[in-house]
Amino acid sequence: MSSITGNKGRAARAVNVSGRSTFRRAFVLPRFLRRPVRYSIALATGRVDISPHVGSVAAFAFLATTGIYGMTLGGHIHAVTQAVTTGVGFALEDVHVIGNAETSDIDILQQLGLDGSTSVVAIDAHAAREQLMELPWVTDAQVQKIYPRGMTVRLIEREPVGIWQHGDRLMLIDARGDVIAPLTGSRHAALPLYVGLGADRHADELEARLLFHPELRDRVKAAIRIADRRWDLRLDNGVTLSLPADDVGAALKRFAEFDAGRDVLSRDITVVDLRLEDRITLRLSEASFERRKNALEARAKLIKAGKKS
Repeated sequence: MSSITGNKGRAARAVNVSGRSTFRRAFVLPRFLRRPVRYSIALATGRVDISPHVGSVAAFAFLATTGIYGMTLGGHIHAVTQAVTTGVGFALEDVHVIGNAETSDIDILQQLGLDGSTSVVAIDAHAAREQLMELPWVTDAQVQKIYPRGMTVRLIEREPVGIWQHGDRLMLIDARGDVIAPLTGSRHAALPLYVGLGADRHADELEARLLFHPELRDRVKAAIRIADRRWDLRLDNGVTLSLPADDVGAALKRFAEFDAGRDVLSRDITVVDLRLEDRITLRLSEASFERRKNALEARAKLIKAGKKS
């Protein structure tokens, strides 16, 4: 029997006496396994010299890896990192807060859980920002670590535009009508008052209409939401403007034209009713009504006396 080896040793062909041929393919390792296998064979046969400290290094690496893995599973990696880095000079000592008018420094430190043992290295700036965003006044925040011992916190706070009264609760609201926090003290007592169910959600719409009538807007002390459909505006002199459910802007413009030169709001009235498109109705106060009634009666008597004479 004779044999012929093919190109590059990839295949061998055997020819027997009967003229028939058979093919056999040699096993070839994948390329990425060849070097590791050769190194393993050389290591097993003693052709590779091993440094006397390799075993110690390998044991130390194994123990360190095992320890880190165990701390990770047990949730202790953060505490260990913080303890180690604090001890070598990375303890947080200087926190600089910028942009907080309504949120106190103490609230910020408590929200972040900062104390004397906090390490700058162990602080997660992204997680700290998320924690600050949970504070009622904060609308945006930035946290920057300053090595070795500092951190800067920048806050953007929500701006209150009014007070929403619902039942016996007084809440500060922003321009979108979102509740910020309960009203405490007199710091924001001068803000306009919005009363009733739905007043918080529709306050921005009313404010947008009143911007075109600044003289009237400055006199509004309370805006009362009626059945969550329309507004009554209570002015500083006690007069009430009853607005329609739709097209508030047109009603306010109609009143401004009617009031020009008349100074209606300075008269002895209690209500200006703007709910009907074709008329403006004024309701007199009780005292004014009595005076008008007496005047009409006296006039009627004079007319009657004149006819008899």
